[in-house]
Amino acid sequence: MPNLGIDEVLTTTRAVRRRLDLERPVPRAVVEECLELAFQAPNGSNQQFWQWVLVDDPATKAAMADLYRAGMDAHVARPRTAADAQIDYSTPEAQRIGASVSHLRDHLHEVPVLLVAGIAGRLEGASIFEQASRWGSILPGVWSFMLALRSRGLGSAWTTVHLYKEREMAELLGIPYDRVTQAGLFPVAYTIGTDFKPGNRTLSSSHVHWNRWG
Repeated sequence: MPNLGIDEVLTTTRAVRRRLDLERPVPRAVVEECLELAFQAPNGSNQQFWQWVLVDDPATKAAMADLYRAGMDAHVARPRTAADAQIDYSTPEAQRIGASVSHLRDHLHEVPVLLVAGIAGRLEGASIFEQASRWGSILPGVWSFMLALRSRGLGSAWTTVHLYKEREMAELLGIPYDRVTQAGLFPVAYTIGTDFKPGNRTLSSSHVHWNRWG
């Protein structure tokens, strides 16, 4: 188990895809320990509206992976927006991320544990306040979960492409679609090595504003 300080955990918790150990089992007790830490995350009015569906059954994981791949196909085939046109996919960094995403697509069913995290309520047509409140009640918990994984030599990645098939995923896992919004799907595995480094965030300093924008 890595012996990491809090600053190192915060700066080296990466989205892990290619370095997920597909062979090493992940005990349920370890995942549940990480969830116990996630439960301490801030959430709106301490209502704890979050929901967590963990899957280690091979057949169910295979079906989830099929929906994930179908969601990715839908994402690739989507109409492109002006924002899409601004992204340069030819850079070495973009190519590296693309290869990592493809690897997870091909091997998702082999990951020891898959987590679908959600929040009570549906957000279609909700006000900005309601959306922010609900997302703010699940995002800190999921991030705490990922930090706890990192501190124990495990990794994950926040994926969302299956949400193109959210209803089908809900039906597969018995999630009440009309009462729960899924936030993402998270592979959970020990990592191949634990020597992760801080990411390149050099652009972020230009996105900081004091007192007013600009």
